[in-house]
Amino acid sequence: GDTLFIGDVGRPDLAQKAASMTQEELAGTLYASLRNKIMTLPDDVVVYPAHGAGSACGKNMSKETVSTIGLQKQTNYALRSDMTRDEFIKEVTDGLLAPPAYFPMNVALNKKGYTSFDEVKQKGMQSLSVAAFEAAAEETGALLLDTRSPDQFYKGFIPQSINIGLNGDFAPWVGALIADVQQPLLLITEAGKEEESIMRLSRVGFDNIIGHLEGGFASWVAAGKETDTVNRISAASFSERWQQAPEQKVVDVRKASEYAAEHVNEAYNRPLAAINEWVSDIDNNEHFFLHCAGGYRSMIAASILQARGFRNFTEVEGGFGAIKKTDVSTSDFV
Repeated sequence: GDTLFIGDVGRPDLAQKAASMTQEELAGTLYASLRNKIMTLPDDVVVYPAHGAGSACGKNMSKETVSTIGLQKQTNYALRSDMTRDEFIKEVTDGLLAPPAYFPMNVALNKKGYTSFDEVKQKGMQSLSVAAFEAAAEETGALLLDTRSPDQFYKGFIPQSINIGLNGDFAPWVGALIADVQQPLLLITEAGKEEESIMRLSRVGFDNIIGHLEGGFASWVAAGKETDTVNRISAASFSERWQQAPEQKVVDVRKASEYAAEHVNEAYNRPLAAINEWVSDIDNNEHFFLHCAGGYRSMIAASILQARGFRNFTEVEGGFGAIKKTDVSTSDFV
């Protein structure tokens, strides 16, 4: 299972059959498994990890898809030969984010059985006219999920829809931000991306897809329906405004580890994964700039904020990667 990844090891807090054990105790058993089983294997044994970068199943997983036991002994922090059990427990349990809500629900689905993908696909591939789409949303209380790219979404979208683009860590973010896997979903996609959206949702247990908007967002516009946009500026424009008034509030939705490594001076770190906790702290009367690393996560945050009635922010195109190329002052890289 998820014992060894490339550059990381499995999380000790996800075992669903060990509710009576603490994560520290589980980390101790992981230490023993790695030392007594994995590290005794020959160095040329090939490692194919079950997960990679972006998955919530680890903290520091590599983008690489293959390695060897020998290379992992040299480079994986958790396989250091001089690491004590106590050091290991402290290291692997430090900074763990809460597991996505869908994890235990998926365990239950795997035990009890689940709807076949063919059935899920047949239901989700129903093309709904604008009128039928509106009626379905009203009748079911469905969440409107727009899987287009952030660059498409910000220019125009259906009010109250949430943007989680297929061009990023789509399924993990759906699972992290939508608490109930049974939540009814109505999709707005790019042309030809309906089936991919359904497939990637179903892989993390989100099977209650009741259809998609026929013709996508363009059909909504053609029908003369109300649309919304996200206020976005370039990093260069942000730099100009920041130079004029550096006391302006900046909200960085990257992970705490990314923020700690380097950030805009005086920026507030509010990780996207915790948006459902910190959104209630926002002052609707105070304007702020919103960014992540490259624009994917900040657009998710922007869509959630606007769906909840907040419009007092400006999203920075290109995120911190673009901001770093401007004159905005940042902390020293750690």
